[in-house]
Amino acid sequence: MDKKEVFIASNYFDPAVESKVSRRDKDGNRKQISYPLAIVQYNQYMGGVDLSDQKIKYYTIDQKSKRNWMRIFFHFLVNIPANATWKQNGVTIAGGNGRGDATNRLSYPLGLFVDDDQAVVIADYRNHRIMQRKNGDTTNGQVVAGGNGGENGLNQLQYPTDVLIDKETDSLIICEGRRVVRWSRRSGTTQGEILIDNIDCWGLAMDEQRYLYVSDTEKHEVRRYQLGEKNGTLVAGGNGKWDGLNQLNEPTYLFVDRQQTVYVSDNNNHRVMKWNKGAKEGIVVAGGQGCGNALTQLHWANGIFVDTLGTLYVADTGNHRVMRWTQGNKNQGTVIVGGNGYGAGANQFYFPYGLSFDRHGNLYVADRDNSRVQRFSIE
Repeated sequence: MDKKEVFIASNYFDPAVESKVSRRDKDGNRKQISYPLAIVQYNQYMGGVDLSDQKIKYYTIDQKSKRNWMRIFFHFLVNIPANATWKQNGVTIAGGNGRGDATNRLSYPLGLFVDDDQAVVIADYRNHRIMQRKNGDTTNGQVVAGGNGGENGLNQLQYPTDVLIDKETDSLIICEGRRVVRWSRRSGTTQGEILIDNIDCWGLAMDEQRYLYVSDTEKHEVRRYQLGEKNGTLVAGGNGKWDGLNQLNEPTYLFVDRQQTVYVSDNNNHRVMKWNKGAKEGIVVAGGQGCGNALTQLHWANGIFVDTLGTLYVADTGNHRVMRWTQGNKNQGTVIVGGNGYGAGANQFYFPYGLSFDRHGNLYVADRDNSRVQRFSIE
């Protein structure tokens, strides 16, 4: 089958949710499991991991519960061990041949998104295009949106900063040129459609209900939109440009979890903020101790990712490193890759921006001034 349906039915991640997934014991009796994770359905049977005893098992699910659980297409939550490490030398999987507009080059890559098949789509900022690099490609990438000059035509992009894949419509959603646009991934697509305009957008995220979240660097806020909606609902910031807990200062990249909690890279406040759904102010979860290179500090926070344990990963752009901040220690982070000064070495960055992980836990980083994307394999 081309697409597998995944049921995220987990009271491990949401204590308010009662698990409805069950398994049969050796005597044939059905027992409800305690902590199901990423259950994959094959007809009425499912396979997955019960975190209560760390075993892979087969499960059944009753039809009433099946109708009630949200279904998403083959999009595993990334389950990275708390003590995970990554190889310190990255492998260049896109660009790295100097700045330029050939398909084996990039020019200031910013945001990126990794699909379930490890295809990477990249906001190629100064080339006004979105590039795709499929897993296993060893030479050139593919232009999948834009690349026709940096103007505002429907067949053009203008300085794209972020991109994501909407799996339900098989399309790209892109922040660029004071608008958010959608481009189909289907072969033969030559132009996009405008979803939101007149917005100084930078970062994007989409939740499981397909609400779209967009950061606005001029209004210092984040809004949530239903697709097709133009005005949206304020979910973070919007109280002027400063460093109060209800304020942001040029927010860039976003991450949204299953509870619609919004994580915001508060770039010029050198911190990452967490805004629970409906909250009037945020919580500092990384940085916020001024601009600097101590483990308690960030210098221009950009790309962010939160795994199933609630561990935060952030591109610490001005310090040329990627940091990890755990739930148990929000006062200081640890460097997981980079931090070796700026440069073009395999263990260095020159202003890292976007970051993401594939379903195996490998890390991908857009290395802006080296005009490349680096992959760091999990060990």
